[in-house]
Amino acid sequence: MQVERVDFVSVLTQDLERAKRFYTEVLSLEVESEGESDMELSCGQVTLDVFDPSSIGQPFAVSPAGLALRVEDVDAARAELEGKGVVFDGETIVTGVCKQAWFKDPDGNALMLHRRFDV
Repeated sequence: MQVERVDFVSVLTQDLERAKRFYTEVLSLEVESEGESDMELSCGQVTLDVFDPSSIGQPFAVSPAGLALRVEDVDAARAELEGKGVVFDGETIVTGVCKQAWFKDPDGNALMLHRRFDV
């Protein structure tokens, strides 16, 4: 088997309308498609699927792993989001390879602003 690419990644929500406001108004992502229980958003080179698992009888669970959103300037993007009311989980982290700032969506799913130094 050879994987061609990632078509989409998913995060779960308990309130699709609240999630839509956050991802479109706060993060400025564009809706590609939406249905009764999910929406797909354009997120760079991959689609982000935001899905309500109760629609298929499954429980909600927070994704703690973290979706890294590549931005040109982590500090500027953080300031913009803070201006929109986003609360970050601690200070911006600088490692040997990247800069990152962690926050959560309204459902508690982990997200981060991220920029590698070598790109």
